[in-house]
Amino acid sequence: MEGDSATIHITETPKERKGKAPLLATPPASSSIKPVVQKAPKRGYKRGLAILDVVLRIAGIAAALGAAIAMASTEETLPFFTQFFQFQAQYDDLPAFTFFVIANSITAAYLALSIPISIVCIVRPHLVVPRIILIFLDTVMVALTTAAAGGAASIVYLAHNGNSDANWPAICQQFSDFCQAVSGAVVASFLTVVVLMVLVVLSAFSL
Repeated sequence: MEGDSATIHITETPKERKGKAPLLATPPASSSIKPVVQKAPKRGYKRGLAILDVVLRIAGIAAALGAAIAMASTEETLPFFTQFFQFQAQYDDLPAFTFFVIANSITAAYLALSIPISIVCIVRPHLVVPRIILIFLDTVMVALTTAAAGGAASIVYLAHNGNSDANWPAICQQFSDFCQAVSGAVVASFLTVVVLMVLVVLSAFSL
């Protein structure tokens, strides 16, 4: 009949229900997913090395300056003399000792002038250029101070022991105070060399 309406019910199958998903779906919570937090690199150890660098430079200044002053102020005159000769020993009688005083003075001045650069490394430990400059200059000072200390040490050895083949007598039996003073200066200079080598290693680790 025309007045009667027919109603048709369409049921969805389970497969069709699975195909429909909400537009904004919340992802399932999973305990295995953890946020990755990137940590900033620690620069505390570099600042600590820079502080140690300054302390070692101050110690190097004391050692180098002490070596130069001890050598430059060394002088001894024997109590006996002849009509024409007076027996006196000074550092400038030997070119090796003169070079020793000049080289250690240069090293002490350099270490004093390099302290501001080292302080910059404390304030900004991530900078690389100041460290490279310090490594280069420290290496030059190692060579200079080692040459001066080695040359002076050879003269001190001859002064203590002499050389029978060259007929060079040992003079430290007469100039004992002079030999003790120059020996102490040489030891202080070698301590400066050790400090400079440690500074080179510290700068290399800080890069």
